[in-house]
Amino acid sequence: MNYQESISYLEGLKIFGIRLGLTRIERLLELLGHPQDRYRTIHVTGTNGKGSVSAMVEGALRRSGIHTGFYSSPHLVSYTERVRVDGQNISEEDFAEGITVIREKIDQMLAEGDECPTQFEVLTALGFYYFAKCQVEYAVIEVGLGGTLDSTNVITPEVSVITNVTMEHADKLGGTLRSIAENKAGIIKDGVPVVTAAKGEPLKVIRETAEAKNADIFVEGEDFSSTFLSCDGHTQKLEFSSELLGIEKKPYELHLLGRHQVENSAVALMTIRLLHNIDERITMQTVTEALRLVSWPARFEHLELGAQQIIIDGAHNPAGMQALRGSLDDIFPAEERVLLLGILKDKDIDTMLDILLRPNDTVVVTRPQSERADSADDLLRRVAPAVQHVEAFSDNEEALDRALELANGEKLLVIAGSLYLVGGVRQMLLKRKE
Repeated sequence: MNYQESISYLEGLKIFGIRLGLTRIERLLELLGHPQDRYRTIHVTGTNGKGSVSAMVEGALRRSGIHTGFYSSPHLVSYTERVRVDGQNISEEDFAEGITVIREKIDQMLAEGDECPTQFEVLTALGFYYFAKCQVEYAVIEVGLGGTLDSTNVITPEVSVITNVTMEHADKLGGTLRSIAENKAGIIKDGVPVVTAAKGEPLKVIRETAEAKNADIFVEGEDFSSTFLSCDGHTQKLEFSSELLGIEKKPYELHLLGRHQVENSAVALMTIRLLHNIDERITMQTVTEALRLVSWPARFEHLELGAQQIIIDGAHNPAGMQALRGSLDDIFPAEERVLLLGILKDKDIDTMLDILLRPNDTVVVTRPQSERADSADDLLRRVAPAVQHVEAFSDNEEALDRALELANGEKLLVIAGSLYLVGGVRQMLLKRKE
């Protein structure tokens, strides 16, 4: 298969939807020769922040001279973004070659009477296969959904990371906060240390699981923490402390913006510290250099288009919107705002809007590029009572043009909501910057 044929094959697998379980991925990886066992891994789950934490950990490993892999989801524009080696997306040629090999194994499974793997399982297998082919030393693996039955949960990592736990995907993960926490705690393995920023009942569940697995647990706010010092709109100055590790107010700079990244970076630093215990190449110097450089697209990302200041954030649930609103209030408290929004219809839309919107905001709504998207007209109806002015456009580029016109280089433009919207709009903006 060439790249386009491999994409068509993947798109055809969408008919199987989301089917949690490990039987299919385990058999597929067995036929591929267990590629996931040929390198060390770090496993990262959580409701919010897992992508940012993964990016920080991978960046620190790479800056330390370590040959790294990074598997993440979803992508913003191209499937190739999901599988990276040494910071570079898998090439379209290698992507197609990997999918061709995996398809042959799937055909064998089907001939033996096994179920067909889902699209996410195939992409996960591709990541594991490609990392083994490239002979990476470490791979940072981000969970897709939950933990226990997620197709990534076939590894025994060096560290298990659970960023936080809130009500997200409750319909697929048991319907309660406790069941969601139990699911995410499913990545904890016997004797493997756990780093988490969970609070309340989810933390209790994670502690119980760690104790049952004889796994040391390190909790943000108890065993380690980071403190915000200042932000110039481009970089945050922070301090990391851990009485447990004998570290007091270690300063560092973080390229990623937003108050939520204070906690995320603390989780990443604690994870990296544990990795330092098994690999002396990882030093505080290389880590602080990495954090000053690391980026994670569409996570409170600051762009400039001429005089226009733009924030792009894939805040797609209430916790994400809370982090976005708090970061906007912290960093741009006095700025008037124009918001370009698109949200999926299966999200808690009204709660998200209640958190984000201010009465004097100007809003443009549009429809994300997904069959699960809420319509522009419905979103307009929901937004209208809360703000002074709102307009709706079905076409994303028309919506962007109007939002830029309304902001006019004088107001802060905030593009937020589903990654199915912000990924495409971000690409439009980058083309215009060129």
